[in-house]
Amino acid sequence: MTRKCFLKRLFQLSAVSAFPFLYSWQIEPFWVEFVQRKLPVKNLPESLEGKILMQISDLHVGDRFDWNFLIESFQKAQQFNPDFVVYTGDFVNHGTAEEQEDLKKVMKQAVYGKLATFGILGNHDYGKNWDDIICSENICQILRDFGISMLKNNSEESYGLNFIGFEDLWSPNFHPEEVMTDYDPSKANIILCHNPDACDRDIWNGYQGWILSGHTHGGQCRIPGVITPVLPVENKKYISGEINLQDGRMLYINRAIGHSFQIRFMVRPEITVFTLTQA
Repeated sequence: MTRKCFLKRLFQLSAVSAFPFLYSWQIEPFWVEFVQRKLPVKNLPESLEGKILMQISDLHVGDRFDWNFLIESFQKAQQFNPDFVVYTGDFVNHGTAEEQEDLKKVMKQAVYGKLATFGILGNHDYGKNWDDIICSENICQILRDFGISMLKNNSEESYGLNFIGFEDLWSPNFHPEEVMTDYDPSKANIILCHNPDACDRDIWNGYQGWILSGHTHGGQCRIPGVITPVLPVENKKYISGEINLQDGRMLYINRAIGHSFQIRFMVRPEITVFTLTQA
C-alpha cells in the first residue's frame, strides 16, 4: 500500500468513526420529533372529541445546550394549534438565578392551548439537590406570570376535562394523597406526574386512566431492543412511550425536548401531539 493510499484509507476510517459522535452531539439533540397519536379518555365529553392535547416536557433551560432551540421548537409546535397544552416538569436544570432569567426568555415564546394550559414541577425545578422549596416557588411564579396554571397536588377542570397534577416524587412536596383521596372517577381525568416511578407507589386509590410523565428523556442514548444504559428511574421498564400498567392505568412517558447533556443517539427529542378520543 502506498503512503497516499494509506492516508486516504486512514482519513476515510476517521470520518466514518467520527460521524456517530458528531450526529449524536450536533444533529439528533436538535432534531425534534412531533409524535402524533390518539389518547382515548374515559368519560370524555363529546365536545372534546378530536381536540388536540400537546405534551411538552423537560425543557432543562440552562447552560448544557443552546436553549434557543426550545424557542424554535415552540414556533413549530404552534402550527398544530393545540386546544390543551401540558408541561410536565423540569423547566430548568439547576434553578439558578441566571437560569430563571433565561426561562423567562424561553417562555415568552411558549406554546399555549386555546382552551387551557397546565404545568407541573419536576425534580430539577427544586434546585441542585431537589429540595430547594424557594427555588420551586420562584419557578412556579414565573410560569404563572406567563399564564400557565400550575398544579401542585391538586386538580383543575377545563371544558369537562379534569387535570390532576402531582408534585415531583423526589421533592419535599410529594403528597398526591391530597388530591387522590377524593378524586372523582366519573370525570374525564388525566394525571400529570413528572417521574413515572410514582406509578409503583400505593397512592392511586383505584384510578383508571392516563398518566402523562417525562423525566427519563428516553435514556437519551439507546439501542432499541438491546440496551438503554442510563435511566434515572428505579423501574427500568419505564423508558419512553406508551406502557400498559395492566390495572386500568395507561402511562405515557415523553422523551423530553431538552437534555441533561447535549447528546442523543436514537432517542430524538419529543413533543407529543395527542388527539383526544372517547375511550
